[in-house]
Amino acid sequence: MSASPLVSDIPTPLAAPLVFGVYTGVKLDVEDPQSIPRAAQLGLEPPRYCGQCGRRMVVQVRPDGWSARCSRHGTVDSVELTQR
Repeated sequence: MSASPLVSDIPTPLAAPLVFGVYTGVKLDVEDPQSIPRAAQLGLEPPRYCGQCGRRMVVQVRPDGWSARCSRHGTVDSVELTQR
């Protein structure tokens, strides 16, 4: 029986390298740049999809930023990324 990976080995939803688009949920190698919403291109939208698995994240927008949670890859907060 193999040992399970440590929690610290699991990448966060926005950790590089990303596999999926965080605004569309589409694999990056087939994502059309025109499919990214204009507000997201301007930095006005938080990421909606996990960059690791493409699942839709639960996003909470607050007056001071946002937080997003993937059921597989955990939580990321705009405060951690200094994106306000």
